[in-house]
Amino acid sequence: MNGTGPADAAGPPGEAAAPADDPPQARLVPPPEFLSWPTPRAVLAALPGARAVGGCVRDALAGLPVHDVDVAAPLPPETIAERLRAAGLKVFETGLAHGTVTAVLDRQPVEVTSLRRDVATDGRHATVEWTTDWRADAARRDFTINAMSLSAEGDLWDYFGGRDDLARGVVRFVGDPATRLAEDYLRALRFFRFHARYGRGAPDPAAVAAIRAAVPGLARLSAERVWMELKRLLEAPDPCDALALMAETGVLGAVLPEVVEGGRVPRLEALRRLIARGLPPDPVLRLAVLVGESAPRRIGELAARLRLSGEERDRLARLLVDGGEAPPEPGLDDDGLRRLLALRGPDAVDVLWLAEARDGRDRAADRARAAAMPAPAFPLTGADVLALGIPEGPRVGALLRAVRDRWLAGGCTADRATCLAWLRELAGPGAV
Repeated sequence: MNGTGPADAAGPPGEAAAPADDPPQARLVPPPEFLSWPTPRAVLAALPGARAVGGCVRDALAGLPVHDVDVAAPLPPETIAERLRAAGLKVFETGLAHGTVTAVLDRQPVEVTSLRRDVATDGRHATVEWTTDWRADAARRDFTINAMSLSAEGDLWDYFGGRDDLARGVVRFVGDPATRLAEDYLRALRFFRFHARYGRGAPDPAAVAAIRAAVPGLARLSAERVWMELKRLLEAPDPCDALALMAETGVLGAVLPEVVEGGRVPRLEALRRLIARGLPPDPVLRLAVLVGESAPRRIGELAARLRLSGEERDRLARLLVDGGEAPPEPGLDDDGLRRLLALRGPDAVDVLWLAEARDGRDRAADRARAAAMPAPAFPLTGADVLALGIPEGPRVGALLRAVRDRWLAGGCTADRATCLAWLRELAGPGAV
């Protein structure tokens, strides 16, 4: 994405007032609380005509918590950076070529971007030029609910009916859906993420038809962008209806074929059931539910294709491969819970969720007890075996495993002295 100079600047260079024929559609009284936060307040004061844009406006109108604030301004990025520094804010040129800088005050960051219009797009990237036209900037955004902007005083500009769509629970593309998708095919995945969070009832039929036709374009997306969107979708309070729609349109099969069979998601009802019982919005755990028990090679292929981080890959493998033993039965006694914690460590509660996904039997009481119970630690190490005069070699590990197996069988309650006595017994005559 490349930026050029202002396309329609008015007044002296670097200055751009909002056009006189661009009145706000409403005023929010009182203004949303985030407008009074130190960094947004300072940014809007330093940049004439600037407005808060995107997710912070959408979530404030939806009555949801606002976490991040983005601002747009009808000024070139160099002028934005200069004025913010003059106002005493720290400025990091995080995306100057794309028209974006990050302003920080009191350790609170705000991204500030020049108004832009698209000059050319290729389905993944766009060439843009700076503009002073707020409607043109809003027209290049993905959905109406993301195309609203808000002044420091609470004046709301809503060129495409985003406020009504938000109230109705409809995720609708700005303008022609096929055109928006051809500009960036990632918007197909973003549609389902926003539908999961903000949609109610039937999805917009024009959007669904355009997405169905755009499925071949998903092959042009990078794995990192795909996984980023899938993670955000899986973090939604309940992504199940969106996942079902993704499968029906062919999108899910294109980006996550491991969870689709014959155009449907076999483990979707298990996920739905677990979410109703309190499954946390953990994307790796929810992905594990959808994939189900699997072979190491298949997990490795999935991790490589989506470019999972090493931590994500290893955790998925532990949940789906390393836990090949029979799922724990509901109603574990304390010995059984201690064994589970000793064997699975921080994954123990997740293992109980996955067992419930397999057989549908409620393990809420076991999960609560496992979460409150400290994981027992096996009290011996290889050094204890060597201290008995056993030479380094395979026998050291074999003895240690034998003692640990006895410790596990007894419910992980034997102390160090008992385990050392078992070790001496197993080591036999000649041990120290």
